[in-house]
This record gives sequence, structure tokens and C-alpha cells, in this order.
Amino acid sequence: MRVGIGFDVHAFKKGEKLILGGIEIKYHLGLSGHSDADVLVHAIMDAILGACGLGDIGIHFPDTDISYKGISSLKLLKEVDKKMKDKGLKIVNIDSTIIMQEPKIFPYIDKMKDRISKIINIDISQINIKATTTEKLGFCGRSEGVAAQSVVLLK
Repeated sequence: MRVGIGFDVHAFKKGEKLILGGIEIKYHLGLSGHSDADVLVHAIMDAILGACGLGDIGIHFPDTDISYKGISSLKLLKEVDKKMKDKGLKIVNIDSTIIMQEPKIFPYIDKMKDRISKIINIDISQINIKATTTEKLGFCGRSEGVAAQSVVLLK
């Protein structure tokens, strides 16, 4: 058994799409980043890579590489999943938390779980996604950005 933890943060930006868990969420702001800035998927990828002892997403998908500009984080997750399977490991479960003041994302969580489970070919019951606010404290509370953390157990 191997455990990994992932964490990611992206700032809100006008003119960008808000993508979380591979799902576009209707909101007047999106997230700024080299890829689609999907903080949830980035945290999951970092957790998987960490559990595999393979570093982090910056090593595998550097923001200096133009080929990753605007790329769907789900495509990158698929590549991380392959790296994990090449090491003979598989996911037992993923537990993630999205930290943001707004918008409310509860209505999207089941869609996120479904999308992620299909990309990495695991049962939806192996994924848990929670959302929380910071009670208007810090950059998430001031709606300046979004953070996500994830823990994964591999065997």
C-alpha cells in the first residue's frame, strides 16, 4: 500500500472557463493556468505521482512546454494513470477537497466523480469529492482563487 497527497491552487481570472473535475461550471470567472487550470484534477495527479514516487506534475508536464498550453487536465490524468499502472499499482481510493467560497459546486460533484472515474477506469465509489469554504478568510474566502487537496491510496 502506498499513500500520496496532492495540493494545487489557481487564481480566478476573467475570460477563462471554470473547469473542476473535468466539468465546466458556469461562473463569471475562470481559473488562470498553463493548462485548463483544473485544480482538482491537478491535486489528484500530484497525489498519484507522489504515491508512485514519481515527483509532481511540474516535472512531467512543465508549464514551459507549449504543448501543454490549454490542454485538458483529464488528458494529463490519463497519462499519470498510465505511469501508475506501468509501476504495477492501482487505485484503492481517492479523497479530495475543493476549497472555494463561490460558486457552490455541490450540484456538480457527482458529474466530476463520474468523469474522473471513466478517465482512470475505476468505480465511482472509489472517489470522494468534498467542497468547503474558508468562511471568507484568506484568498479562497475573498474569492481570489481556488485550492484543492487530494489523498490517494494505491496498492
